[in-house]
Amino acid sequence: MDFSKLDGLIPAVVQDDESDEVLMVGFMNEEALERTRASGFATFFSRTRNCLWMKGETSGNRLKVRRMLVDCDDDTVLLRVERQGEGNVCHTGERSCFFKQLE
Repeated sequence: MDFSKLDGLIPAVVQDDESDEVLMVGFMNEEALERTRASGFATFFSRTRNCLWMKGETSGNRLKVRRMLVDCDDDTVLLRVERQGEGNVCHTGERSCFFKQLE
């Protein structure tokens, strides 16, 4: 993976493996990517808190990674996931972070 373009980070698009719904976009550094691969659960790097965090670690709404796909430039990863817990991905309680329509 090419971590050189965004100060050591790559975008990580998260998509439901069954419904194809786009759930969220996060960022990963090398350690987050390695933890995701090792654990099988989506782990990201928080730009605001400057630390790693596993999605659903406190809520139980974890994201089990089914497949990881890389774009042609090796600078973005697509996580195809299975939702666990209640299945809500957004911190607002919505199932997806993409629930607001731009007018």
